[in-house]
Amino acid sequence: MSLWETDPEFAERMEAFTLKEVVNEPGQQLEPVDRHLAILAALLGCQGLEEFRLAMERALDEGVSAVMVKEVVYQAVDYLGIGRIRPFLNAANDILKQRGIALPLPGQATTTWQNRLEQGVRVQTEIFGEGMKEAWKSGHIQRWLAENCFGDYYTRRGLTLAQREMITFCYLAAQGGCEPQLTAHARGNMRLGNDAAFLVRVVSQCLPYIGYPRSLNAITCIEKAAREDQQ
Repeated sequence: MSLWETDPEFAERMEAFTLKEVVNEPGQQLEPVDRHLAILAALLGCQGLEEFRLAMERALDEGVSAVMVKEVVYQAVDYLGIGRIRPFLNAANDILKQRGIALPLPGQATTTWQNRLEQGVRVQTEIFGEGMKEAWKSGHIQRWLAENCFGDYYTRRGLTLAQREMITFCYLAAQGGCEPQLTAHARGNMRLGNDAAFLVRVVSQCLPYIGYPRSLNAITCIEKAAREDQQ
């Protein structure tokens, strides 16, 4: 039963705001694919499983490929953990099967067990600067971060590096409590060309899905990152 049957007044205001007002706000619009990727990542971050199902259907209808959807889900494991992501992976698989899309999808990995650390460090350095070249040596968690998070996932095909940094920003903004990492990834986005104005547009498009408090916190982190970037 839809909300239009059980809660018509709420459904009217909610859908008008989410799917019309926010999407078409002057100066806050995103290209459709980027908007859908950001929303899917935000819903993973805030654990909005039922809304994720609806958003994924819209995303597939409006130009987001099955590979892109899967890459958003896969990368989320590093920021949210498999304990929170498995239900979303199952939901994504169900929707793709219902649409007649054969699984598994074509592989997107570009690294091997032998070079994943090297390639992960390369990507970290591209995003965060030369200081990351030796960061992996400071402990096993930092080594895992380089070889697993960046070497296994950021190096995959299906999304650009800038898109990967954008969705990471959305995971962090939506789950809350990660403001230091959110600020760092705002700076990483800016290094890749996702400037402060773009990130504000991302937050604006995600706001109906994650709420005002986390959206305002994200804006504060963007502003902090922009100030630090100018120093």
